[in-house]
Amino acid sequence: MQLSEKKVTLKPAVYIIGAGPGDPDLLTIKAYKILAQADVIIYANSLVPKQILQDVKPTAKLIPTGNKTLEDIIPLMIENVKNNLIVVRLHSGDLTLYSTINEQMQLLKEANIPFELIPGISAFQDAAAKLCTELTVPNLVQTIILTRISGDASPVPERENLASLAKHKASICLYLSARHCAKVQEELLLHYPPDTTVAICYRLGWEDEKILVVSLNEMAKVTHENNLFRTTLYIISPALKMINNDDNLIRSQLYNPNYSHSFRQEKNAN
Repeated sequence: MQLSEKKVTLKPAVYIIGAGPGDPDLLTIKAYKILAQADVIIYANSLVPKQILQDVKPTAKLIPTGNKTLEDIIPLMIENVKNNLIVVRLHSGDLTLYSTINEQMQLLKEANIPFELIPGISAFQDAAAKLCTELTVPNLVQTIILTRISGDASPVPERENLASLAKHKASICLYLSARHCAKVQEELLLHYPPDTTVAICYRLGWEDEKILVVSLNEMAKVTHENNLFRTTLYIISPALKMINNDDNLIRSQLYNPNYSHSFRQEKNAN
């Protein structure tokens, strides 16, 4: 049996799914199969495009949560599972990043409601793929920092402030920060050169997706000029200078003929 044909057996429970950045083709196979069988889908309509729901069954009840609070959402989940229904709680991106699932899981546990997490593709992965770039290039950058700038609703611990993280000059993937892009640019310029390449990635996977590659000292200006304030990801990385740079090959040792490991002996070895 091929993987795509393998049936997922579901029981009444809450299936918390990461929908990915917006492209339905980037749903995991497991997420797609659960969505196709779900009786109730409670989805973040401001972040998840309707195209993600294009193959749900006609009888599925779709409940958008853009105007709801946690106190509205949790009873919906509990009630429907107790009615022996398969419930999907659909979030954007991947559940490990800014998905606000901790409080949902805690309340489901307290109510003895079973749940399962199904991870999704994160926007930074989709962006890197579309930029045709690797964010960890040997001898150039080997660390990826996923972060955001501090906001009123979600303050960032002082030890994780952006200026401090920028000291590492790693690949920074910056979420939920476009409305503070001038401050972001100012803090990044404390440690990155002004000509550092930045990718401004707007509504990845949506029909109006836009990716703009600019220098760091133009980041705020371009963001404002294009009104890119919702669902925007910034990637700031030394690795981005490798885009279209075919004359400066940087290779790893892993596939070097003069490097041996447990699966392959050095070509020049006696």
